[in-house]
Amino acid sequence: MSSNHSRLLLALTAAVLLGGCRQDMHDQPKFVPLRENGFYTDARSARPIIEGTVARGHLNDDGLLHTGKENGQDATEFPFPVTAEVMARGQERYNIFCAPCHDRTGRGNGMVVKRGYRQPPSYHIDRLRQAPVGLFFDVMTNGFGAMPDYRAQVPVRDRWAIIAYIRALQASGHATLEVVPPGERNKLAPGTGR
Repeated sequence: MSSNHSRLLLALTAAVLLGGCRQDMHDQPKFVPLRENGFYTDARSARPIIEGTVARGHLNDDGLLHTGKENGQDATEFPFPVTAEVMARGQERYNIFCAPCHDRTGRGNGMVVKRGYRQPPSYHIDRLRQAPVGLFFDVMTNGFGAMPDYRAQVPVRDRWAIIAYIRALQASGHATLEVVPPGERNKLAPGTGR
């Protein structure tokens, strides 16, 4: 046998052997969700979650922050200090998510309402001015009546920032001239300030 034939035979043998070991990407060893798998004794490919496992970013160990409740009751205090930055963020988020129905003053006459959606109550009625902050958090999180929940759209801290801004709207809607600093009173038009 010539050396050319030996080389050819060696190349063909190598191609056959290596071709048998080939594994394409579409033929990967993997678990297909919700399909039977013979590797485990229970034949399930999806493994049960280990007890006590918490998904990254979902520890939620601050009950007040994540539920708006203290001892099963709606909270009366904010879970973190309300700063100027929190108020600015609350105003921004309120104008995006709440003003379409509640309008920018909180009286419930937003553009969506003007187009036929059911009118929400004004934030300036006594019942809502006296409501605990936890009630607002619960309604934003879980919805109430015609209002859908905003749990998926508005992060937890932003919900609290919106509540802080709502409280500022409520205070401004019932403010008297006495609460305006003396140096600022002259900027008001005559007859303003209740």
